Amino acid sequence: MRLANKTVIITGAAQGMGGTITETLAREGADLLLAARTREPLEEMAEKVRAIGRRAEVATTDVTEEAQVIRLVECAREFFDGRIDILVNTAGATGPIETPVWKIEDQAFNDLLRKNVSGVFLPIKHVLPTMIEQRYGKIVTIGGASGMRGYRYRAGYSSSKWAVRGLTRTAALDVGEYNINVNLIMPGIVETPRMDKLCREKAKARGWTTEQVYEEYVAEMALKRVTTPQDVADSVVFLASDDAQNITGQEVVVDGGWAV
Repeated sequence: MRLANKTVIITGAAQGMGGTITETLAREGADLLLAARTREPLEEMAEKVRAIGRRAEVATTDVTEEAQVIRLVECAREFFDGRIDILVNTAGATGPIETPVWKIEDQAFNDLLRKNVSGVFLPIKHVLPTMIEQRYGKIVTIGGASGMRGYRYRAGYSSSKWAVRGLTRTAALDVGEYNINVNLIMPGIVETPRMDKLCREKAKARGWTTEQVYEEYVAEMALKRVTTPQDVADSVVFLASDDAQNITGQEVVVDGGWAV
């Protein structure tokens, strides 16, 4: 197991891609503190982790609220006896869909930046003192391939993913001397309930069927297949492990060739 006895905080841990990442980390030997805004799905996921044979605790957390993130890290330090080896930032939002720049409401744009940028920045900020003290840490954030290119009618989402690239690279420079790796995974469209919702909303806006929207996505991918949550989870394990000990400040694009 590549993460045997490692201690992990994961945000957005309970459902969709985050749930798959959580279970995969547990199967690789990690103990986990699971964070998300809703407690019931977290408790269900924690039971799955325990069934795998690993320790799990839950902390309901809004990662855009600094006081809640501080409590999350305090909870992790208590649960893990002062050590935090890995942070996985999975929480995020999609924001306005099929909306040109001039029609995006300022509030909607800024709300999305807060969720997708501040919601990554705050966990990184508050986990780093522990990692610096122990001179070890792995930070892996789930971004998006729309941070590699323009994304028509998705200005808010694309802007937030570009911002997370800058945060990742700069944080890597700030903490490299403390033996802390900071990397970013950039999935394309991932086969999750969020993708289903996105296809339905796009189809409604265009007067298409959901199948037509799905087929359009697939046609844009070099490999002609949609990314699965397990594709992303396997990349998280690699970057969180010591197999990636000399990789930092990098983006791993997992998108089937959408951003090529």
